[in-house]
Amino acid sequence: MPIYEKMSDDIQMKIMSENPSLINYTGGAVRRDPEHDRANLWRPAYIRDTEKIMHSLYYNRYADKTQVFSFYKNDDISHRGYHVQLVSRIARNIGRVLRLDCDLIEAIALGHDMGHTPFGHAGESFLNELYQERTGRYFNHNVHSVRVLDSILKLNLSLQTLDGILCHNGESEFMEYRPSELSDFDEFDRKVESCYADEANIKKLVPNTLEGCVVRISDIIAYIGKDRQDAIKTHTIPSENIFDESEIGKYNAAMINNLIVNILENSYGHDCIRMDEAHFRALKKAKSDNYELIYLTGDNRQRYDEIIRPMFRKLYDKIFEELASGDESAPVYRHHIAVIEKALRFRGGSDYRKTEPNQLVVDFIASMTDDYFIDLYEYYFGKSKIEYISYFE
Repeated sequence: MPIYEKMSDDIQMKIMSENPSLINYTGGAVRRDPEHDRANLWRPAYIRDTEKIMHSLYYNRYADKTQVFSFYKNDDISHRGYHVQLVSRIARNIGRVLRLDCDLIEAIALGHDMGHTPFGHAGESFLNELYQERTGRYFNHNVHSVRVLDSILKLNLSLQTLDGILCHNGESEFMEYRPSELSDFDEFDRKVESCYADEANIKKLVPNTLEGCVVRISDIIAYIGKDRQDAIKTHTIPSENIFDESEIGKYNAAMINNLIVNILENSYGHDCIRMDEAHFRALKKAKSDNYELIYLTGDNRQRYDEIIRPMFRKLYDKIFEELASGDESAPVYRHHIAVIEKALRFRGGSDYRKTEPNQLVVDFIASMTDDYFIDLYEYYFGKSKIEYISYFE
């Protein structure tokens, strides 16, 4: 019996004749290596991308990466794994009504934060600070998500999926998202490189598919109200009553529903994804309020600046030092380089260890979960100053 069985031609023809919607299983997907990962009836192009992402080396690490709130032992607070599922669900709801490719939407949504650091956007900021200081280049989690999936793990994902991931940028909102032009991988690679060279280019990114545009706005919809719920659970805010009522509401369920409805009403039958001006203003106000009342205030932010930032610097320097020494018993070799080399052993091997050392350090730190980051720090430097708030406080 072969390792992979092939569906008989007779059954394939019968299924397609009875289900015409299944015939276009390639979806126009473009890959770096078109001879591999050919789409078929039971594994269409973008389902292949989704499954490659879900079975990849780092997908499970979403579960222990901070979304917004660190330092809490509370299973009801969102982590990044839950966030990407919410983005996928919201985006698929929109995409289904707009008759878009929901498999492409799912692939983009589940892969969009693969390059995120431990400790959320604070960790991203600290790692960018160190990387820029040492190389003059910039670190952004959306760009690094592409690096992880395309350059490090070499998953041969489609251009459409990778571009959606690159351009998701849920920190920048528009009233209208109109897909940009993108001709091929050469142009895409230039687009990626431009983000390393100039931090201003991140804000210029626009997806080249409507599916990517849907994921981009869904990223914001998924966190804007959920972060308020988590803020109540962590006592960062007393209740959602401190926020103003508006066209989109002030509670998570209302915000998700009202934004989806408005996007559908204003996008159906058009070649762009958009909302009306009143809902866009309300979304921007809600996001601004979250920054003022949640993200940039309180003891949580102070712990990031006073405790986590110095830990990033010490770990960065230590990992760089061990790479320079070539000590293959060091964690960066055993837990990172060797793991990647093993993952690529069936794809012709890898010269990953020859990567520029600062980039290796960044790759390693960005791949860490919160817990691994803390354990590695304590392995090198002894007990950290981090104190978790327990279930009973």
